[in-house]
Amino acid sequence: MTIVRQTVAPLLLVFACAACGAGKDPLADSSVASASSVPATSNPPSPERTPTATPTPTPKTSASKRAQTTLPRGGREVFPRYRLVGYAGVTGASTLGRLGTGPLHQRVAEIERRAKPYAAGREILPVVEVIATIVQGSPGRDGKYRVRLSDAQIAKYHKAARKHRAVMLLNLQPGRSEFITEAKAFQKWLKEPDVGVALDPEWAMDHRQRPGGVYGHTTGAELDEVARYLSGLVKQYDLPEKVMVYHQVARSVVRKESGLKDHDGVVVIKSVDGLGHPGPKINTYRVVNKSTPTLVHAGFKLFFTEDRRHGGRLMNPKEVLGLKPRPEYVMFE
Repeated sequence: MTIVRQTVAPLLLVFACAACGAGKDPLADSSVASASSVPATSNPPSPERTPTATPTPTPKTSASKRAQTTLPRGGREVFPRYRLVGYAGVTGASTLGRLGTGPLHQRVAEIERRAKPYAAGREILPVVEVIATIVQGSPGRDGKYRVRLSDAQIAKYHKAARKHRAVMLLNLQPGRSEFITEAKAFQKWLKEPDVGVALDPEWAMDHRQRPGGVYGHTTGAELDEVARYLSGLVKQYDLPEKVMVYHQVARSVVRKESGLKDHDGVVVIKSVDGLGHPGPKINTYRVVNKSTPTLVHAGFKLFFTEDRRHGGRLMNPKEVLGLKPRPEYVMFE
């Protein structure tokens, strides 16, 4: 998402996603004011506490009934039936993405309208990508430089996603924690048939690094650990395919991608998070995709604010769908 989003200053605005979700948008409800960039002191909604993973009893459901569990709009396989289009963010924190601007249900309903031009012969599957583990500028009590949303907070996003038959992705910005640790902390939600994860290695820091100064990084093996875990949940609870996105803004952010393997029941998508004018964004997409394993599907991110700075503009659907490889997940922030 953002060696470090061309300038360090924008990164330090929020320690999570440089000011996104702002800018005049014709699809936004007129009663909702557009978001604007906020200073570094702006904070996301405070999580009630850092929850621990609480085992949930296995539901006493017959095998035949479980086998009928499907994706929100039908079927048990994501591709090639669907193209995913979604918004990212946290409600009430405009700098953390589009979901932070205005009432949650309005934003989720807006995804449907924005997604239509991206169908291109496929059905649309909306995505609500909520930042569930949020990187922080301070270490916190456990020294991990991150906080988690509570179950009560996540439940609001899940309710909105289900109302609009969307998939919910839990975006994980681990700080000095690990992706697998953060994923397992949300096992209660990942056992649901319409919940997946989005891993953000830009915010995966080494033990001596602090968020906001340099890009973090991960490896194919670390991504594979999460994919293998999700595959186990799919098998154990007879779930439809689960989506696992990993975001990548530069080649250095994901190393040794060949360590990422194919796992039954898990659809892996790389979202390339280049920003700015169309030219640089397209070049980033080309460069970052050179190392993409063949099992990984293509994704592309558009930034409402950063792409429009310095006379820039948001790429239109024809331009996005003209990229090679053609994105199967288009995300707005």
